Amino acid sequence: MSEALEIERHRAAIARTEISRPVRLAIEWAILNPDKTFFDYGCGYGGDVQRVANLGYTSAGWDPYYYPNEPITPADVVNLGYVLNVIEDQEERRQSLIQAWELTRNVLIVAAQVLINAPSKAQLAYSDGIVTSRNTFQKYYEQAELKKYIDEVLKVDAVPVALGVYFVFRDEAEKESFKAIRFFSRTATPRVRIPTKRFEDYQEQLAPLMAFFTKRGRLPVKGELANEQELLGEFGNFRRAFAVVLQATDEAEWDAIAYRRSLDIQVYLALTHFDQRPKFSQLAPEMRHDIKAFFGSYEEACEVADQKLFSLGRPGVVQTACEKSKIGKHTRGALYVHVSALASLDPLLRIYEGCASRTIGRVDGATLIKYYTDQPQISYLFYPDFDTDPHPSLKASITIDLKTLYVTHRDYSNRANPPVLHRKETFVTSSYPRYEQFAKLTQQEQQLGLLKQKSEIGTRAGWEKCLAAHGVEIRGHEVYLIKES
Repeated sequence: MSEALEIERHRAAIARTEISRPVRLAIEWAILNPDKTFFDYGCGYGGDVQRVANLGYTSAGWDPYYYPNEPITPADVVNLGYVLNVIEDQEERRQSLIQAWELTRNVLIVAAQVLINAPSKAQLAYSDGIVTSRNTFQKYYEQAELKKYIDEVLKVDAVPVALGVYFVFRDEAEKESFKAIRFFSRTATPRVRIPTKRFEDYQEQLAPLMAFFTKRGRLPVKGELANEQELLGEFGNFRRAFAVVLQATDEAEWDAIAYRRSLDIQVYLALTHFDQRPKFSQLAPEMRHDIKAFFGSYEEACEVADQKLFSLGRPGVVQTACEKSKIGKHTRGALYVHVSALASLDPLLRIYEGCASRTIGRVDGATLIKYYTDQPQISYLFYPDFDTDPHPSLKASITIDLKTLYVTHRDYSNRANPPVLHRKETFVTSSYPRYEQFAKLTQQEQQLGLLKQKSEIGTRAGWEKCLAAHGVEIRGHEVYLIKES
C-alpha cells in the first residue's frame, strides 16, 4: 500500500540564505576556485548556482522541477548536494549519482543526510527510508554507509570531508594530495636575526626559496621554484643559496620545520593503510620528492608510519601518550586539546585522531578534541564562544567509537544547566593568540579560591553559585569584586 504514495520531491528543496555547506567546503579547500567551472546537478531553487556566480566563477545548474529547461553540461566541479537522500526510487537514485559523475571533469561533491540520531519513530517507513510530514522522502545514511554506496556505484574511493560530505576525484594524485594536506602543520617562516650584507643584497630573490622550505620542509628540486633560473645563475645550486639564508636566520628553526613536515607525512601515510595505499607513482610529484628527501624510499616511509599505526593497538599506548602530552588538559579519563594544537601533538595522538576523522572528515566548527584514555573513543566538542566567553558553555558533541565507527551526536544548546569550561589556557599552546589573557584569568580565579570545588563548578548553575558565594563577577576576562550596598 505504501508504494502507492505520491512523493513530492520538490518540497524537499531548501531555500538558503548563504552557500550550502558542501559547496562552501569545496571553496575553502580550493577545490572550487575561479579557474574551475561549477555545475549544480539537482540545484533546487538555484541558490548555490547564483552565489557561486556572484563570486565571479563560471556557474550553472539544473533541477528536474525548478529548472528543467536548463542545459545539463559537464563542469570541472559538479555538486550533487542532498539529492540522493530525497529520491525514493533506488534505481533512479543510482542513475543520478552516475550521471553527476559522468558530468564531472575534476571533482564531484556528494552530500546527503547522515543519521547521527535516530529519526522519530512516528515517521512512515517507505522504500529504504521514511516519508516526512511534508510528504517528501528521506533516506538517512550512516556515514560509512554513504561512502560505501558512492564507492560501489562509481567504482571510486570517495574522500570524507565532513559529516555527510564526500569529494570524489578523477585524478588519483590530486586525491592523495588533498588527503595529505589535512595533516600538514602550519608553520611560519623563521624571522631574520642577523641581516648579513649578502642576505640583504639577495633578500627579494631568496624569499620564494624561504617560502618553499617553510611549506615543504626541504629544498626544491629542478622545476619546483618559479625564480629557479635567477637563483641558480647567481648561486649555482639551491644549497648554496640556502646557506645565505641560514647565515641570517636560526638554523634550528628550519630543522624544526623539516622535522614537523616529516611527521606530517608519517601521519598521512599511516592512515592510507586503511584504504588501498596509493602506489608511489600515484602520488603528486612534490609528495614523491618529500618522501625521498625525508625517508630515502617510499617503502621506508610506509614502514615507519605503519609501526606507529600498529603500536596504537597495543594496550596502554594511547593512555601513555595522553598522560605524557605536554599539551592539553588532563583529567582522570581523558585528555582535552584545542583543535588548533592538534598538529603539535605526539604523532601517535595525531594518527589516533586521524583514525576518527578519516571516517567523518573535518568536524566543522569543533573547538576541543577529547581523547578517552579508558576506551577507544574520540569526541569533538563544540564551544562556539571559546575565545570571547571566559567560561563558555558546551553546545554539542560528536563522539566516534573507533571500534565500530559509530557516530553519536549530543545537543546541549537547549539545556538549562550545560557544562562550562575553566582554565582555558590548558587546552591551547602558548602561541595561541589569547593564551596570556586566558592564563591571567585563571591566575586571578585561583587566588580567589574559585576553582577549588572542581565537581561543583563544572556546570553553568554551579559556577554562577560559586561566583555569588565569593561576591565576584567576571566581565570579559577580568574578575571584579561586587561592592555591597
